Amino acid sequence: MATKTNSLKIGLVVDDTLDKTDGVQQYVLGIGAWLAQQGHDVHYLAGETARKDLTNVHSLSKNIQVRFNGNHLSVPLPTSQRKIRQFLNDQQFDVLHVQMPYSPFLAQRIITAASPKTAVIGTFHILPNSKFVTFASRFLAVWLRKSLKRFDQIFSVSPAAQAFSKQIFKIDSDVLPNVFDYQLFHTAKSLPEYDDTIPTILFLGRLVSRKGCGLLLEAVLALKQEHPDLSFRVIICGKGALLESLQKFSEDHALTNIVEFAGFVNEADKPKYYASSKVTVFPSSGGESFGIVLLEAMASGRAAVLAGDNPGYRSVMSQRPELLFDPTDPLALAAKLYEYLTNNELRKNAQNWGQDYVKAFDTPVVGQKLLKAYDKALRNRAEQ
Repeated sequence: MATKTNSLKIGLVVDDTLDKTDGVQQYVLGIGAWLAQQGHDVHYLAGETARKDLTNVHSLSKNIQVRFNGNHLSVPLPTSQRKIRQFLNDQQFDVLHVQMPYSPFLAQRIITAASPKTAVIGTFHILPNSKFVTFASRFLAVWLRKSLKRFDQIFSVSPAAQAFSKQIFKIDSDVLPNVFDYQLFHTAKSLPEYDDTIPTILFLGRLVSRKGCGLLLEAVLALKQEHPDLSFRVIICGKGALLESLQKFSEDHALTNIVEFAGFVNEADKPKYYASSKVTVFPSSGGESFGIVLLEAMASGRAAVLAGDNPGYRSVMSQRPELLFDPTDPLALAAKLYEYLTNNELRKNAQNWGQDYVKAFDTPVVGQKLLKAYDKALRNRAEQ
């Protein structure tokens, strides 16, 4: 085991699979890649995962698919405590960085089996989307109570997540936000088929109810009815259960000439779509603990970013509340769209603010703070 942060063996622990590109996975992979670039020996301790493009991936369980908090999750079945102890004894990690809340069947067993010399750091990610999720979280908090005492420090990705972790899990945490690659999005080139002669409204996300694409289409319909001569296009990027019903809405209301369904957009092409937009809209009604997508969209500096007024998005946009809207009111969104499509000065002001504001969330900025936390925890453990 190392004792200095210039050469650490770090285990990033996530119960879910690494095969998806959701927020927690983006956080783990982003932080992991940056830590490896700094010369650290980074390992990914995951549930069942099939990825072959990453080094040091340890698939430690069999997982099953469940639906929770409006998302599809892969959760681990019970893993042998003996197997975990042997694995940790072989690896000798300096730091275990656990994504929270976590499963009692994998991450909790890793935490309780960790060497007393190993620093255990946590990052709390979720915010509930229903009363059931809140109730289930209370039950989980009781189950995890013993292992929570093992943490040296815990962070939450937003003030909203911080409040929830305190209320339900009785965790005292500091806010350290999610991360993203600022330069990747800031330097992206726009797609040539979406030229500036017609302003583009962009939606990028899963086509499920809480992400709000249906509300966006209702707002677009209201906008066209109120301002029939206004010229714009709408690009819908994503896939999901509501695709057919959203397409039917577009057809039934004669929106097909301005609304394009672009389908699923991979990570490599995502920055290009953000760079092609004038107004990017995230109408999520809830269940967001943070909002990496907001950062990605703002980094391009090409669009005003409008967000549904839910706790997670509000924590990101707190400096500019005028960019938030009621995610249950399509007319309120229609008014916002008109305002930012037609007022070039207002839109440019939002663009400039956004691209400057999100620099604080760049992976190296957050990563340096994590390394300080690792170092402090290791020093404290060495003194015990």
